[in-house]
Amino acid sequence: MLKDLLSRWPLYKQITEGGDGTGPEAWSERTKTLQPRNAGAQVARSICPYCGVGCGQLVFHEANKLVSIEGDPDSPISRGRLCPKGANSQELVEHSGRLMKVKYRAPHAKEWTEIPLEEAMDMVAERVWKSRLNNWNEKARNTTAICHLGGATLDNEENYLLKKLFVGLGMVAVSNQARI
Repeated sequence: MLKDLLSRWPLYKQITEGGDGTGPEAWSERTKTLQPRNAGAQVARSICPYCGVGCGQLVFHEANKLVSIEGDPDSPISRGRLCPKGANSQELVEHSGRLMKVKYRAPHAKEWTEIPLEEAMDMVAERVWKSRLNNWNEKARNTTAICHLGGATLDNEENYLLKKLFVGLGMVAVSNQARI
């Protein structure tokens, strides 16, 4: 009985079968069946939302739930490594303190109110259009009343589309954080 008990103990196998303790001799019945937490999950490539270096991330998701975020080994920038902030970017999505509604404080109001996202987007669009109309320079065919500063984690395609949109609106000051 003691021999049977000892034979299931990985240390006993290491001593009796040799090896360096990193191969099958170190496995227990439990470790033989272990799977990574992202086994079976779908993966999407992404870019870390923090500093602007542009480290690649693999975002594992399953059944509309985030499973894990890891460094992308195929990324030429980070080669699979993430800084502590990037490694914990899953918290951006799952943190219990994350705001899920738009907070709005009307002019001269003392309190914040929650408004639907669609209403907030309409307010932004209306204000951009109003500023454009009120400050349009007909001679130059542009406006200097509005500017745009893109985030450093935007890729070339996103920056290209944003530049096209804002130049189409007549904006002159369109830049990106990565250039500052």
